Amino acid sequence: MSSNRKAADTRSTTEVGRREVTPGSDAGPQDGPAVAPADDAAGGRVPFPDTTLPNATPADQALPAWRDRRLPAARRVEDLLARLSLEEKVAQLYGVWIGGNSTGDDLAPHQHEMVGTAPDWRDLISAGLGQLTRPFGTAPVDPTEGARALARRQEEIVAANRFGIPAIAHEECLTGFMTWKATVYPTPLAWGATFDPDLVERMAAQIGTALRRVGVHQGLAPVLDVIRDPRWGRTEESIGEDPYLVATLGTAYVRGLQSAGVIATLKHFVGYSASRAGRNFGPVAVGARELADVLLPPFEMALRDGNAGSVMHAYTEIDGLPPAADPALLTDLLRTRWGFSGTVVADYFGISFLTRLHSVAADLTEAAALALTAGVDVELPAAHCYGAPLVAAVRAGMVPEALVDRAAARVLRQKCELGLLDPDWSPLPPALTEPADRHNGGGPGDEIRIDLDPPANRALARELAEESVVLLANSGALPLRPDSRIALVGPLADSVTGMLGCYTFPSHVGSQHPDLPAGVEIPTLLDALRAELPTTPITHAVGGTVDGDEAESDAAIAAAVAAARDADVCVAVLGDRAGLFGNGTSGEGSDAPDLRLPGPQSALLSALLDTGTPVILVLLTGRPYALGHVAHRLAAIVQAFFPGEEGGPAVARVLTGRVCPSGRLPVSVPRDPGGQPSTYLTPALGQRTEVSNVDPTPLFPFGHGLSYTEFVWPEVRVNGVVPAVDAPVELPTDGELTLSVTVRNVGDRAGTDVVQLYLHDPVAQVTRPVVRLIGYARVPVGPGQTRRVDFRVHADLAAFTGRHGHRVVEPGDLELRLSASSADHRHTVPVRLVGAERRVDHRRRLASEVTLH
Repeated sequence: MSSNRKAADTRSTTEVGRREVTPGSDAGPQDGPAVAPADDAAGGRVPFPDTTLPNATPADQALPAWRDRRLPAARRVEDLLARLSLEEKVAQLYGVWIGGNSTGDDLAPHQHEMVGTAPDWRDLISAGLGQLTRPFGTAPVDPTEGARALARRQEEIVAANRFGIPAIAHEECLTGFMTWKATVYPTPLAWGATFDPDLVERMAAQIGTALRRVGVHQGLAPVLDVIRDPRWGRTEESIGEDPYLVATLGTAYVRGLQSAGVIATLKHFVGYSASRAGRNFGPVAVGARELADVLLPPFEMALRDGNAGSVMHAYTEIDGLPPAADPALLTDLLRTRWGFSGTVVADYFGISFLTRLHSVAADLTEAAALALTAGVDVELPAAHCYGAPLVAAVRAGMVPEALVDRAAARVLRQKCELGLLDPDWSPLPPALTEPADRHNGGGPGDEIRIDLDPPANRALARELAEESVVLLANSGALPLRPDSRIALVGPLADSVTGMLGCYTFPSHVGSQHPDLPAGVEIPTLLDALRAELPTTPITHAVGGTVDGDEAESDAAIAAAVAAARDADVCVAVLGDRAGLFGNGTSGEGSDAPDLRLPGPQSALLSALLDTGTPVILVLLTGRPYALGHVAHRLAAIVQAFFPGEEGGPAVARVLTGRVCPSGRLPVSVPRDPGGQPSTYLTPALGQRTEVSNVDPTPLFPFGHGLSYTEFVWPEVRVNGVVPAVDAPVELPTDGELTLSVTVRNVGDRAGTDVVQLYLHDPVAQVTRPVVRLIGYARVPVGPGQTRRVDFRVHADLAAFTGRHGHRVVEPGDLELRLSASSADHRHTVPVRLVGAERRVDHRRRLASEVTLH
């Protein structure tokens, strides 16, 4: 555990005990109060509240303006910025990654080429510091010791710089606070399968609360990349292949995280998921229309409706220009047109990559100038370009100091909004000062022990996992019968590997510490199924590896076949192993050459099917895989996308019928590995045609999912009236209507249906997707009961980028399709937009309002 000790070593001159940093530090507010968004004095929305005091004290009146909480943030920042030297302003524009040079394998691309000998800590912080990089997520550290170490670091930073400005601490938080002993929630692709923004918001609020309690201010999530090619290794980190689904769930995550006082960081802006052949960092060659109508809308919604505080640029290039060097994206679009006022942060080493990988800058100084001019405010994870090279460039007149001022002002404004510039700020986070029995383990007066995986978090992780399980096919084999003999086979049947995505601590960091316990309880599917069916005989066989050599798996496959032959039903548990940069079958840098199941798993599945025993396939994966060659032979197919620490119990409850499945596919499942990649979001010529012999029709379409009960949708109304069958509903191009559908459960058990609303535009001035999602609703219905769901649909939802490059709502005929998936349309309502063509912008209506009755 030497790396753990290195991560915790702060070379502090003042020891932090249970509660103390400096004498009297408990007198004022500590770092990390949970706060809600508030209105800025200038009238705009800011992520965090104004800290203005209602009544001034003599001490307040003696403070410099930048310390005065009565003043607007902009005035305070203006005062402080005028006092800082060039070196002090530049110091606010980069982070420091303590321990970044001591990890075993890379945690970020080219990490060990970029991070050399650790520089002197006191030299680094003498002028101040913008950010602390991953103080909890670089090496295993106990949460309590990590909070104390971070407090010591902050104390030293404050003491070292003239104005006592703390750093913003950031962490990864995609599937939970990515640190040892913290709750591991399902991966974002599983969020997409829930179609449940309220649940995602609750999850993000729990994540934000955990971060803020230990002194972390910024979370590097959510990922808003729309999946364009599922061979891409980071498919698991994405929410789905539809921009509306990504936008609504991503915005819910932003709201939840920032409700706890933590800055959400939208990534990766923009186009990262559209790389050629699904290769990480691969060039992107999308047109302006695909960029505007598919890739950008999730960022629009998360910024406008979610008020996200930060954006991270993408690594890739778009038509030859990396976003980190593109002022048209980072300044003209993001700030001038959309009005974004937060910070743009670099993806790790992304500014250096302008020189090292993209070759658009001759050296680090030129890279700094390009990025700063484009609008990148903060270099992460450490200073390579924005440190001494940037100072030298300004001194030499190569970079205007006004650009440094612009970026530093944005950073300082966020620090002001976080309370870091307040006179009574303390480095002690709430977890080290609040009563021991409130959030932490133990009772009053006990030693503080921070619990980052409390029962409430685990309960929500299980709820999210249960809602995310998708029943793809079922011939009657599910639910499992308690009196049957079950063979549970496959490399993931008794392994936690299939529960954990790439950006979970056990996969991301813990894999480099093989003797380290997981830190949280993660039941395997075998454990969970035996707990669900305690009297049912369950035989287990491994059946080989996820991605090993097929020849080496012959004996294991034979053992699994023998177990299947002796059983009434065989449950085969197959899927992915997450890992970084080729060290897994899914994850960052672990791209797939095709969509066949990895390794010897296809051979195992074929051998099991040849036994004649009914086979239920359970997939624990980070992407969809082609199943067309076996689907017709399977008794049932269950899909779960890296469902987290409670994934084993969640899948087991679906298999046994305790939970009625309600998940829906956030990505299409291909029929053939060569018939994809393709998403449902395509014009007619992207589907099967008579002019190509390649059929891209998916085996299971976007939005598909079955249940153990049955639903019917008997009635549709528009504005409360049953629409005429022979005439379209007329709607002004600036109008809205209410589309209602009743959902009846005609089965014998409670269940949840997911009503999806798609728009079809038969004729437009440019080619359009055959259908695209513009609304959805989860509808829980008891047996024999009926509920009504209303969609308020504004004409703005028909907008697209027209011939002249502007977003327009044009008059003409449309169809609103109430559907069970992107291919299963239950009701179609013709609509005719009337009136003049309207040009719209980011202020247009972005979502349908949904009401359940």
